[in-house]
Amino acid sequence: MKKVIETVTQTRKSALECVKDLTIDQLNYIPDGFINNIAWNLGHMVAAQQGVCYKRSGDTPMHITDEFFTMFKPGSKPERFITRQEVDEIAKLMFSTLEQLETDYQNNIFGPHAPWTTRYGVTINNLDEAIGFLPFHEGLHFGYIMALKRAVNALADKGELMEP
Repeated sequence: MKKVIETVTQTRKSALECVKDLTIDQLNYIPDGFINNIAWNLGHMVAAQQGVCYKRSGDTPMHITDEFFTMFKPGSKPERFITRQEVDEIAKLMFSTLEQLETDYQNNIFGPHAPWTTRYGVTINNLDEAIGFLPFHEGLHFGYIMALKRAVNALADKGELMEP
């Protein structure tokens, strides 16, 4: 479990490093051909981890608000502009929720996991399998973030994306 958390932590660090120089408008921009933006993907990484590990584990209380979960849960899409303050909060949650997951796991606070199959065809039967799924999911969304960044930068380079 510790190695999985280290992998997810590093993926999240890399994702934030990748986008650190983008403006808030760039983080919120949805290029043609995409259904979400960079800011949403960052928030989704947190919400999905909380849903997979907590909500699906006997409805163990999450460490994010219901509003946050609803805004970034699987199947959602950006419904409004995400502020710089909110992006900064997401960045903090990206690490505090992983630290809390490790603590909660050690303290055995989780309820039983009802088996379910992800949209990617992966069946998860218990908390350990849910935690094991996280690096795949995080890597997938980091890939989306890199693709979105390339698209946003290409538009900015052509002068088609206005900078503040």
